[in-house]
Amino acid sequence: MKSLFFVLIATIICSCTPNENPAPRAISAEAQRIDSINAERRKWNDSIAIKNQQNIFKDESGKHRLKFSTDGVAFSGWLTFIKSDRDFYNVSGLAKSGSNTLNIRGTIKKVSEKHLNFDGEIMQNINGNTFKRTKKSTFLDGGKGNFWRLQNKINSDGFVDYIDIYY
Repeated sequence: MKSLFFVLIATIICSCTPNENPAPRAISAEAQRIDSINAERRKWNDSIAIKNQQNIFKDESGKHRLKFSTDGVAFSGWLTFIKSDRDFYNVSGLAKSGSNTLNIRGTIKKVSEKHLNFDGEIMQNINGNTFKRTKKSTFLDGGKGNFWRLQNKINSDGFVDYIDIYY
């Protein structure tokens, strides 16, 4: 019985041969048609993605003059717009005169040629008084020049501050 068992196992081992690689199958006409449709869809989707990255309004990327003025104090600096998406910009800038500073960091969405929606932080230190604005606000081109003016003009002391971004 033991010898029959060993003979059976030896036969099984010897009869097993490694699998050969099967010949590559030819691609059917239906699969070729589907591949060509998918290639066209990829081209279409890529062209849509490119169009969705293009600005609706004028591109404002680059440096813009930043001006601050209030009662008796006026100074200027620069604000840099870096495009992050369609009509969205990351902005950062500084205006400084002596110990008076205005620091802006955040994002701007250009919603029309006249309106910029700002979300971020505006920190100002004027004559030793610090004021921080963190609410969403709007810069508006009122038609009085080539600049957008911050619409939330009243600071914590009740005075009017003019913060302008020139284009």
